Amino acid sequence: MKSLTLTAYSQLEVVDATRPVPHENELLLRVAACGICGSDVHGYDGSSGRRIPPIVMGHEAAGVVEAVGSSVTRFRPGDRITFDSTVYCGACEFCLRGEVNLCDHREVVGVSCGDYRRAGAFAEYVVVPEHIVYRLPDGLSFPEAAMLEAVAVALHAVHLSEPADCRTALVIGAGMIGLLTAQAARALGIPRVMIADVDASRLDMARSLGLTETLHLSGEALVAAALDATGGMGVDLALEAVGREETVRAAIDAVRKGGRVTLIGNIQPTISLPLQKVVTRQIRLQGSAASAGEYPEAMELIAAGKIQVKPLISAVAPLEEGASWFSRLHAREAGLIKVILSPDVNEAQA
Repeated sequence: MKSLTLTAYSQLEVVDATRPVPHENELLLRVAACGICGSDVHGYDGSSGRRIPPIVMGHEAAGVVEAVGSSVTRFRPGDRITFDSTVYCGACEFCLRGEVNLCDHREVVGVSCGDYRRAGAFAEYVVVPEHIVYRLPDGLSFPEAAMLEAVAVALHAVHLSEPADCRTALVIGAGMIGLLTAQAARALGIPRVMIADVDASRLDMARSLGLTETLHLSGEALVAAALDATGGMGVDLALEAVGREETVRAAIDAVRKGGRVTLIGNIQPTISLPLQKVVTRQIRLQGSAASAGEYPEAMELIAAGKIQVKPLISAVAPLEEGASWFSRLHAREAGLIKVILSPDVNEAQA
């Protein structure tokens, strides 16, 4: 089979690889669509340390079951499926509590980080265990299904933030996760959702999705605008979808006393924290990691039109063009949000 392999940092090649064989509890998926995640781009250049070459990346995927292992009971060849990016054990304390994203033995499809190596879906075929697989509804296209992992991440972050008593929210960062998080916040009942970014084209996209309160600001100017919009009080909830010190600080400064800051982005591994502001204003800081079972909800919200993913898909391209698209995403080419790669573009768009 052909696979797009990271052979060295910043070097991707389409190579011939042996088609994997599913173990007894696994499915062999014929990949129809796989999205390039921001974490893949950071792995591509080596900055994250979680895509150690050689590795086939890709964890946002959908396709058709090609074969099943002997103990698989819920799926059969021909089924249209997607899968959770997190491979969890199902038996540790965290899994038994439903916190599968915190599994003691957690692995991620398409990641090699020193502790483990698991091949991903930038290939014609990939194997995944049955317990992380979800059946796709008929009306959901493969490129849309490749967005489900990101939608689940956004939903998980908003659910963790306990939105029921939030009237105002500010999303910082209008990349793909930020745009999905803002839509999720609105879908889960927060009446007023603002979104901020330094890229005007991303805010244009936000407005096209119905997110009308956009702030083309950063730093102190962003904080001032958030305070002005809330009568000087600050927002109930800030969702930080960038992962840099300056945006985390802005999120903390933009919330009201007793407010919440949920951290989704994680570009910088270490930042300094304005501790006295957090303590004296009784701000709750919440980290959000991956997702924990939000896939069915993600499908329902997309089907209902409450979360839109089609406008975020910038291109559906052949797997053979993957190196070029990675380079363009790494260079932060204007207008690119989500690029979907496919071994068979005709099947992906059918």
